[in-house]
Amino acid sequence: MTQDNYQDYWSDALKKLQKELGEEEFNGWFADVKYLRSQDDGIFISFPSAFHRDRVKARYLNNIKAKLKELAKKEINLEFEIIQPAKTPVNIPIKEVPAAKNTVPPEKPVKKHHPNMRDDYTFDKFVIGENNNFAANAAIAISRNPGTAYNPFLIYGGVGLGKTHLMQAIGNYIHENSDNKVICITSEDFLNEYLEGIAQGKMNSFKNKFRYTEVLLIDDIQFFQDKPGVQEELFHTFNSLLNAKKQLVFTCDRPPSELKKFSERLVSRFEQSLKVDLQPPRYEIRCAILKKTAENRGASIPDEVIDLISKNISSNVRDLIGALNTLISYTEIMGQSVTLEIAQQKLRDVLVGNQHDVSIETIQKITADSFSVSINDLKGKKRNQKVVYPRQLAMYICREMTDFSTTEIGEAFGGRDHTTVMHSIEKINGLLITNPMLDSTIENLKRKVKDLITKS
Repeated sequence: MTQDNYQDYWSDALKKLQKELGEEEFNGWFADVKYLRSQDDGIFISFPSAFHRDRVKARYLNNIKAKLKELAKKEINLEFEIIQPAKTPVNIPIKEVPAAKNTVPPEKPVKKHHPNMRDDYTFDKFVIGENNNFAANAAIAISRNPGTAYNPFLIYGGVGLGKTHLMQAIGNYIHENSDNKVICITSEDFLNEYLEGIAQGKMNSFKNKFRYTEVLLIDDIQFFQDKPGVQEELFHTFNSLLNAKKQLVFTCDRPPSELKKFSERLVSRFEQSLKVDLQPPRYEIRCAILKKTAENRGASIPDEVIDLISKNISSNVRDLIGALNTLISYTEIMGQSVTLEIAQQKLRDVLVGNQHDVSIETIQKITADSFSVSINDLKGKKRNQKVVYPRQLAMYICREMTDFSTTEIGEAFGGRDHTTVMHSIEKINGLLITNPMLDSTIENLKRKVKDLITKS
């Protein structure tokens, strides 16, 4: 057995893991993990920080070792070393390399950004995970071939989950890469222009503006409820553009079936759309979003701070990035690096239910109540699915929301071994891949835990 083969085993094991986890989660944890060398029956791996090492070990070590054993037909030990990357000084911009003199200028001039869309709302800056994978890929397909396969397109979900970002990413891509006319407007502005058209006798101008565009993007259509006049106009605009094979994109905070005080025929048009649902991102994706946002801002944020924010803010992306921006602004104004202590101080008003305040008993109580079982059931020996599933969920949430080790968690669940806890965590991670709705269940349980802590 040569050392080179050990590196091959390591590479093949990671490829298998990448397929299971998905691109974003895998890159979030393994992009900075490096193979160093092989020795005897062990592989030496480097991590950029002890925090990074500990999180990967807790979440993925058993899975990786199992894959290595499957490939090598024997046990292969893993040894970890901490090799910290060179730090970039705070607030010192990296100089761009000047272009060579013989560089051929681009054939197509760069367009000015669209006046009604944010230039940072692009696909490059939209982090794709299991909660939005289908929506993002559909949006990309639409941007490349507007008015064809996926028309009309409706993005719905709660506040701050990225609906507007994804819609404007479509508009920005089409605007920059074609001559198609793009109109991006909020429901409020659409309503105001409609009322102004009536008041000033300029309805023909209003109709011509919206019915003769190539792409129409309208944000937050739920605000058209109980407004029959503008609904009537939107219905005819909808039909006119659809018949002309022009692209329509809408966002809404709920599915069409839950729109109240809307005309049935307009709801019917929305129901016929390609509908995609944005869910709150899971922990790994929240980490990836924060890391990518910090990278785009040129900020260096420690992993333990990323972990702090990701564990405590899970409801939506807007609040997540808002907390990060607070810390980035601190580094820019004060010229100081962010530490875990500084983050806890600056974000004390937005971090609800810090992990140090969460007890295993609280998680057990919330989970037991939610699944109509008793806490004794969770701690007991029952093996029926009615108890095993919530027990595994509770163990998973304990690992997500607390700093307790798997051994400590096992002890709190009736003296179970730490390997049982690890198996439960891996089981839930596997279910998250095949059942996207499970993520919502987990987030709801975590919110109930935080609410209980806040009230106590």
